[in-house]
Amino acid sequence: MSKKQEQVLCIDRKNLPASWVTQRTVLPMYFSTFSATCTKAEFSFVRRGIAEEDRQKKQIIPYILLQTADGGMTAAYNRQGSEKRLHDLWSIGIGGHINPEDSAMETDSFESILKNGMQRELDEELARRIAGDPIEFIGIISEDITPVGSVHMGAVFLIKTQDPEGYLPGDELHSFTWHATQKLSQLNLELWSELSLELINSLNPTL
Repeated sequence: MSKKQEQVLCIDRKNLPASWVTQRTVLPMYFSTFSATCTKAEFSFVRRGIAEEDRQKKQIIPYILLQTADGGMTAAYNRQGSEKRLHDLWSIGIGGHINPEDSAMETDSFESILKNGMQRELDEELARRIAGDPIEFIGIISEDITPVGSVHMGAVFLIKTQDPEGYLPGDELHSFTWHATQKLSQLNLELWSELSLELINSLNPTL
């Protein structure tokens, strides 16, 4: 199936809280709040070729960050994938679209579909990872500044690990390396990565 034919999970922008879809949104949030609000807003699977051109819809993307347990180091990689508009930018987020295959049954909740999609993305993007490391939802990011951002919303998850060497990148994560978190701004970061760092800093102002 081509990327344009792929079915992706979307929510109509008008059904989301206005504070979620500002020009530049960085919102710490509990997963229960996020799930309940998205469930109430109602989601659907839309052909990606249509969704990418429709600013009235937000495609929900799990965006997963990898850090050392003390937050001092963060994994980053160079964008070379199918999204040409992000090429050669650095990213600290692993993730992608939620597809119908992430729903085992039609009655699956938004929460379980999102978690299934997140786990699938980790399995696809990482050749090896530590199964026991906790995965924490920390909030959402959204922006209407770039063409990519205007049709997506990031559900940001954070994995903290005692063993960064336990994570091996798959073929899509080019130049995957660990960087001092405080020096990430020296990289040419995609905007979502900048927003994610703001989100983390709002939770840990001393870092």
